[in-house]
Amino acid sequence: MSQLKFYLPVLGFVVVAIALWRGLYLDTKTLPSMLIDKPLPNFELTSVDGSDVSNSDLPKQIFLLNVWGSYCLPCLIEHPTLMRLSEEGEIPVVGVNYRDRQDLAVDWLLENGNPFSFSILDESGRFGIDLGVYGAPETYLVDAKGVIRFRHVSVLDETVWQELFLPAIAELRAEGI
Repeated sequence: MSQLKFYLPVLGFVVVAIALWRGLYLDTKTLPSMLIDKPLPNFELTSVDGSDVSNSDLPKQIFLLNVWGSYCLPCLIEHPTLMRLSEEGEIPVVGVNYRDRQDLAVDWLLENGNPFSFSILDESGRFGIDLGVYGAPETYLVDAKGVIRFRHVSVLDETVWQELFLPAIAELRAEGI
């Protein structure tokens, strides 16, 4: 019985150590999404500027759906890339202002620039939950039919744009979607 008291904590330590060691090799940027190849969830909300928006207002072409918030420091890092895409007209960008206050979102866009065709105000986070959002920033690639084709969790910078999004967009265009 005394040997069992000794080996039980050692066995517990070994199990925890193995689990932690395995965790070091997990890709934290790869998060599953149940909505890949499924339509965007239906929504009827207001935009950050106060107008009513719904699925019918979404672009009828390939576009980005970017989840952001005024509280989100990584969103500032990706903002220049979104501004460039918007200014060049390369691809429409629709925002989802996730779990934020409207006045803070408006101020943030006035201060930093507005790359969005419009930005859905999701103060409650309900639309984000429907999308499967873990937190800001996240960016979805949506085809012309409103189907989610790709999801990136984290900052969308120029490297991510070149290495992940451009090939995915080229593939969609090649398929005629």
